[in-house]
Amino acid sequence: MIITFGLMLIFFLALVYILQRIKIDDSSFSTYVVGNRNFNARYQAMSFLNTWYPGAMFTAFGGMAAASGVISFYVLSYSLLTVMLMYVMARPVWIWGKTFDLKTQPDLFALRYDSKHIRTVTALIGIISGVPWLVLGMQALGEMFRYLSLGAMSFSQAVIFGVIVIAIRQFWTVKIGMRGVVISDYFQGIIAYIFGSTMIIGLILWLELAKDISFSDLEPAMLYLPGLGSSEGSFYLFSLVLTGALGGWCWPYIFVRMFTANGVQSLKKSAALAIPLSFIFCGALLILGMLASVLPGVSESPEAVWFIISEQAGGLVLLGLAGVILLAASMGHIDGNIQSTGAQIANDFLGNYFTLTTKQLIVISKLGMLGLTILASWLACMDLPALFSLAVLAYQGIIQLAVPQFLGIFWKRGNKQGAIASMSIGFITAVSLELIYPQGIPWAYGLTSGAVALIVNVMVFVACALLIKQSEEELRRVEHLFKMTQKQKSIVTTPAQPLS
Repeated sequence: MIITFGLMLIFFLALVYILQRIKIDDSSFSTYVVGNRNFNARYQAMSFLNTWYPGAMFTAFGGMAAASGVISFYVLSYSLLTVMLMYVMARPVWIWGKTFDLKTQPDLFALRYDSKHIRTVTALIGIISGVPWLVLGMQALGEMFRYLSLGAMSFSQAVIFGVIVIAIRQFWTVKIGMRGVVISDYFQGIIAYIFGSTMIIGLILWLELAKDISFSDLEPAMLYLPGLGSSEGSFYLFSLVLTGALGGWCWPYIFVRMFTANGVQSLKKSAALAIPLSFIFCGALLILGMLASVLPGVSESPEAVWFIISEQAGGLVLLGLAGVILLAASMGHIDGNIQSTGAQIANDFLGNYFTLTTKQLIVISKLGMLGLTILASWLACMDLPALFSLAVLAYQGIIQLAVPQFLGIFWKRGNKQGAIASMSIGFITAVSLELIYPQGIPWAYGLTSGAVALIVNVMVFVACALLIKQSEEELRRVEHLFKMTQKQKSIVTTPAQPLS
C-alpha cells in the first residue's frame, strides 16, 4: 500500500507543482473560460484526448473487452470518427468563435440561429446530461483506490477517499480556469496516453511471451459481432457507432475544445495528432482486455482487468503505475466537465438575461464550479443503484443536440424554430423510449432510443427549414456567416507560453 499510494502521491505533487507555476489571467471572461484561444496543436490534441478518454476506459471498456470481446471495438470506431469530425468542423466553428467571441457550445447555437432562448435550452440539456457521468467518474476513482489499498479500504471508504482527492484537484480548476485545465491536460495526457500506451503494449507482449496467450486461446463468443438477423438487431452495431460519433461533440466539455485553439490549422493538426494516438491507445487497451480475459480472476471481475494484469505482471510497482495512469485520465475528464459547466452557468443562464461585468461572470462561474463539485462529490458517496441507467438515459438525450448543431454548421436552411423544436422533441422522444424500453426497443431492429429519436429529430428540423419562411434580413445574416468561413483566412494568436 505504501508503494501504490506513494506513486500516486508523487504524480499528484508533480501536477500541483505544474499548476502552481501557471500564471493566472482573469483579465477577461474569454481568457478565463477558453484560455484566450491561445493553445497550439500539441496542447489541443492532449486536451481533447484527456477529456475524451476518461479513467473509466480502463474499467468500463477494458472490462467490456475482457467480458464480451471484439464488440468492444465499437468505441475505437466512433472515437476515430469523432476526431475526424473535429477536422471537418474546425474552420467554421473556430472562425465564428474568434470573430464573435464565442465561449460555450450554447453560444454557437445562439449565433447560428439568432436566438437568446436556444442558448438556455442547449445549456440545460448539456448540464443535466453531464452530471450522472461526472458522478460515475468519481466513483470509478473509488474502485481504483480500493484496489490500490490492497483490500485495506472498503468500497465506500475508497469512494470517499477518491472524491476527496478529485475535490482537492478542483481548487486549481476554479482558481485558474481553462488555462489551468488545458496545461494540466497536457501533462496528464502524456502520462495517460503516451506512457499508458507504452505500458499497455508491454503488458500485451508479456501475455504473449511470458504467458503464451494469443487470440487462438479465446472463446469463439469473444469474436462475435452482431449483424443482419442477429438477436440484438440488424442495426445494433451501426447504432452504437453512429450515436457515439455524433454524440462526442454534443458534450459541452468536449465542444469547448474547439474554442481554445490559436487557429484553424492548430485544430486540424491536433486532429492529425489525436487520430494515431487514439488508435494506438484505445486499440491496444481493447486487445489487452481480450487477451487478459483468460487470466485467473478476470472472468469474475472483468472491470478490474487493468489492475489484475498489472499486478500479476509487475507486482505493486506496476499496480501503482496503473493507478497513476487511470488517475491522470480521470482528472482531465472531470476537470473539463466541471469547468465547462461553470462557464455555462455564468454565460448561458445568468449572463444570458442580465448584463454582468467580467468580474461578476468569473465569480459566478467559480461559484458554479464549486457548487457542482460539492453536488457531484455528495452524490458519488451515496448508494445510487440507478445511476448507470441515468447515465445511459442522459447519453440518449444529449445526442439530440447533434441535429441542430451539425446541420446548422453545414446547411444554411436551418432556422431557430426548427432547432428548438427538433432537439426538444428529440430529447423527449429519446427519454420516453428509454424509459418504456430499457432493455432495447423490440420493433427498432437494434436501433437505440437515441438513434430512433434522431430520425424524428431530423424530420422535424428539415420540415421546419422547408416550411417556415425566414425574413430577408435573417437570410442575409446566415449567408454572411457562411461566407466568412469560405473567405476569411485563419486568425492565429500568439502561441501559448503556459508556464510563464
